[in-house]
Amino acid sequence: MTVTATLQHHRPRTLAEACELGRELGARAVYLAGGTELVPPANVAGRLPGEHLISLRELDALRGVQQEADGTLRVGAMTTLAELTREPLVAEHCPALAETARLMAGEQVRTLATVGGNFCAAVACADLPPVCLALEATLAVQGAGEERRVPVEEFIRGPRRTVLQPGELLTALCIPPQPKGSGTTTQRFSLRRGNALAVASVCARLTVENGQIREARLALGAVAPVPRLVPAVHELLAGKPADAALFETAAQAASEAAQPISDVRASAAFRHQLVQRLAKRALEEAVQRASAPTTEGAA
Repeated sequence: MTVTATLQHHRPRTLAEACELGRELGARAVYLAGGTELVPPANVAGRLPGEHLISLRELDALRGVQQEADGTLRVGAMTTLAELTREPLVAEHCPALAETARLMAGEQVRTLATVGGNFCAAVACADLPPVCLALEATLAVQGAGEERRVPVEEFIRGPRRTVLQPGELLTALCIPPQPKGSGTTTQRFSLRRGNALAVASVCARLTVENGQIREARLALGAVAPVPRLVPAVHELLAGKPADAALFETAAQAASEAAQPISDVRASAAFRHQLVQRLAKRALEEAVQRASAPTTEGAA
């Protein structure tokens, strides 16, 4: 990659300064977090996009995990994936999020890659959006006005496109307290361990009450232009006892909801098969977790 002499590097010290720079520079600027979603494509293209690089590394307000008064976990956008895997609050209240982060890339990449970068790259194979869809998460966005919360399902508009406007920053991932009796899991397939991108992924959260499934949320990754929920799975499972045949039907519905493409990693037909297998496995594991003595929503 060639870094031209005209590229200007900015290191804002406050969130307000970072937003103001983004508004002022518009499409000529790009924000830099961990760099793992920015630098590899730039290496292929031979240059960084834009004329200005706005580093977010000085903004400590975007780091760390806190629990808000209502129990919501607020995960700063600059929190790295490695930090996510070690955070006690995440392990206690939302273990599926930490488990998903452990499946991503290798340790070197996880020490740099950030939560915010995984969302803002807006790529179909990103791993955090599907599990956060299952967890009913929202994203905190800061611009010139007050902070606003955007549901995960509304944040990514299409490949490489989000709802963010010039001068707006994703500041945090916000995960509400999980329902009592719920269990969540991520099932992911890649071509090798380590840095391989997901060929397909499925995340499921089931809430079980008195032996029956009260709610089912199932999300797909890497098999559609954007991560997506499959409402048909909830319609099939809600109000019914867990059953292997029922899960098979729900897994088939998940496969039918997928819109995969064929590329160098897999054919569309293979991805449809993967979704069916992964969805059934995710539902089976989620119901086991939901039925365990200690579940995610029990705290």
